[in-house]
Amino acid sequence: MKRIAGLTDLRIGGSYLNLDGGFDSRHNREAIFNAGLIPNIKEYPRNRKVAKSGRKRLFAAAIHSLRLRVERTFAWEYKFKRLLLRFEFIQQRHYGMKLMAYTLINLRHFCGA
Repeated sequence: MKRIAGLTDLRIGGSYLNLDGGFDSRHNREAIFNAGLIPNIKEYPRNRKVAKSGRKRLFAAAIHSLRLRVERTFAWEYKFKRLLLRFEFIQQRHYGMKLMAYTLINLRHFCGA
């Protein structure tokens, strides 16, 4: 990610990097921090009955909730296999199929079907 950001002159310093709790480790947090990013990883309890002692890890729940919205959208899109496998080679047709899929998703959600 750092290499691609450097090639495109994209400034990523100070940005949040959202990851699942499965990536919660000291090594990952240090690597993200050393890359100039802010790790936003939900702490993984690892079947603890008592909370871990020491300083609490930085975690912005509001930023993490945006990530969950994106993942939910991908899960909804996954239901439409034609979109997943990309049978349509013409970009406009594929985009139209996505719009129809999102329309069906919204109809199902708001109509309660």
